[in-house]
Amino acid sequence: MTRFAAASLLLALSLGLAAPARGQAFEPFVASDIRVDGLQRITTGTVFTYLPVERGDRVDAERVAEAIRALFATGFFTDVAVSRQGDILVITVQERPAVNSITLIGNKDLKTEDLLRGLKDIGLAEGETFNRLQLDRITQELTRQYNNRGKYNVSIKPRIDDLDRNRVDVTIDIAEGKAARIRHINVVGNETFEDEDLLREWESGTTNWRSWYTRNDQYSREKLSGDLERLNSYYLDRGYVDFNIESTQVAISPDKRDVFVVAGVVEGEIYSISDVQVTGDTVIPREEMERLLLVGKGTTFSRRLLEMTSDSMSLVLANIGHAFAEVTPIPTVDREKREVAINFFVEPGPRVYVRRILFKGNTRTADDVLRRELRQYESMWYSQAALDRSKLRLDRLGHFENIEFETIEVPGAPDQVDVEVSLKERSSGSFMFGLGYSQLAGLITSVSVVQNNFFGTGNRVGVTVQHNAFSRRYDFSYFDPYFNQDGVSVGYNLYYRELDQQDFNVASFTSDSGAVQAVFGIPLNETDGFTTTFSLDRNQITISPEFTAQPIVSYINALGRRTFNAWRTELAWARDSRNAFFNPTRGTFQRLSAEITLPGSTAEYYKLYYQFARYWPISRSLILLTSAEIGYGDAYGENSELGLPFFENFYAGGVNSIRTFEDNTLGPVGFGLLNPDFRQPLGGALKTTGSIELIFPTLFERSDTMRLSAFLDFGNVFASTDTFELSEFRGSAGLSMRWQAPVGPIVLNLGVPLRKQDDDRIERLQFSFGTQF
Repeated sequence: MTRFAAASLLLALSLGLAAPARGQAFEPFVASDIRVDGLQRITTGTVFTYLPVERGDRVDAERVAEAIRALFATGFFTDVAVSRQGDILVITVQERPAVNSITLIGNKDLKTEDLLRGLKDIGLAEGETFNRLQLDRITQELTRQYNNRGKYNVSIKPRIDDLDRNRVDVTIDIAEGKAARIRHINVVGNETFEDEDLLREWESGTTNWRSWYTRNDQYSREKLSGDLERLNSYYLDRGYVDFNIESTQVAISPDKRDVFVVAGVVEGEIYSISDVQVTGDTVIPREEMERLLLVGKGTTFSRRLLEMTSDSMSLVLANIGHAFAEVTPIPTVDREKREVAINFFVEPGPRVYVRRILFKGNTRTADDVLRRELRQYESMWYSQAALDRSKLRLDRLGHFENIEFETIEVPGAPDQVDVEVSLKERSSGSFMFGLGYSQLAGLITSVSVVQNNFFGTGNRVGVTVQHNAFSRRYDFSYFDPYFNQDGVSVGYNLYYRELDQQDFNVASFTSDSGAVQAVFGIPLNETDGFTTTFSLDRNQITISPEFTAQPIVSYINALGRRTFNAWRTELAWARDSRNAFFNPTRGTFQRLSAEITLPGSTAEYYKLYYQFARYWPISRSLILLTSAEIGYGDAYGENSELGLPFFENFYAGGVNSIRTFEDNTLGPVGFGLLNPDFRQPLGGALKTTGSIELIFPTLFERSDTMRLSAFLDFGNVFASTDTFELSEFRGSAGLSMRWQAPVGPIVLNLGVPLRKQDDDRIERLQFSFGTQF
């Protein structure tokens, strides 16, 4: 065997090739031309890019071996042969097939895009060349991803289908199996704290009543790593500076369904803080920085308090332009005295101003709609607080699924930064001809054109025609949230409605009403606003003296009118500090309104209404919502003794009120002359309702428009303040799911009454879906 042939064979074997490279043994010569045979997809130019031999070069065995190595290294070929025809160097190749498609079947726990991303990291992707030696790596990579999620029984079966034009389809059948369950977690070496205290904040845990929701008993390597860091933090936050996790053992049962975790720890002693200093360039007076200290001499060492202090100092500097300020707590440990001296070293970095603010992803929304929400301005000093407020204001527009701010240094300009805002828009408009259903309204048919971001201007335009069992409704609305640069908003509403109140679970009468409204809003500050509404409306009432509840008949007879004309105004103040448009997790909402029909209206009256809701974050997976509503109305003027008109009464009960009770059925009732056994809910002039909800925000982590909660509702409606009694309150508890779906809000309630009367109308399962405006 010649030296050239032997070198080629050894090269092929070292690369694990199915076929060895081949080359003719010939005397050295000068290549007058180079020809490449066997190409199908790959161009000749691509081969020449990698080929170390050029036309006019002297070719010998070493140069040929070098050329073969270079072409094999590309991964494009399964075989390379080199020959000579006169002075022409001939390279004959056999291409590897190209991956036409990759299909994953059976994956549920892991997203297809996540699995494909892992396969791409090992060189398998659509359009790339395929190496059959990758089959084992495919199985290993996907098995690794599933093992990290605690699924050790996963089965991966790749299948290759050959196609024409040297292509292949890769199909991967996945049988995920069940995740291994954690049967026992044991911490060894802990003398001060019980296992229950140490494991309380862990994501991993043994099976308990909450496991169906938290999935804490499903083993995951990443989750356990995070839990061990939590264990380390638990001790460091309580002064155990020398705490150490000496060993971690994870044992898997033979059937790969159960996992047993043992962590060996050394607690050490408790350390106290001997001294605290703030050094470096503090920019602001050092005394102001020292007021931010959360630790002091003689206190127990706590890493969490050190980090909070460092973050507070960095934030103060970031709010005055030092975007890249760093505050590093430097500990000096004295193990003999069990003391730690802390030095907070401040490096403010350069003070920077924002050169440009750039938006990405707003394909529909105009830039000026976004910029008017910003509180960080171009050519002004950088402020982290202003950026945080800007992000919140953009989120509360409701136009975007995701908003990310990134601060970018400007090359060559240490005192400048750019801010890039990446947006993912959600659908803001719809044209729908559809159906919906609710237990109260029955079948809902509607045609609606709604655009919450009209032509990208941020304005809202809506036209709706709706029909159901008890009403017909025709609405037109227009709202401009920025009528001028000061943020004054203007809106107009027109509507006509025909309503059969008896089918609405209200007393037996019908009403035909229409109104023209104008709404003006004035922002007072970042969270507060003032709104005033002016309207003209007409309401025609039709009753049946024999069947309509007698209090309504008496009111109509006493007033001597069945058509009510009114011109009215409403003044309202609102404060909204919630942190999100859909499914907030913290913050408060309050609204106080006063509505009055002005003198000259058919019925002169006023209504006061107060709404309150506050979100209390308890943990990452639990939010407490407390809410209340109080309404009161009465008449004034010459007919004040008649009280609030019956068609303006407050009602309670239903899907969005005191759940488990039928819509609008709580409170005073009346009876007709010819149907004394038929209860007709009348509503009342006083409404008092409240609710306590435990919201599980992480149950639907992939959607910010869906939530599940456990609720406790209470309250009632009363004829007047004189009839108010706590003993008349109703109560209910249960579960509620809400989803802001593309077709409109979907609500599903399942509950039981806790406090009721025998005549109350109960609905343990309540639901509503479809377009409702």
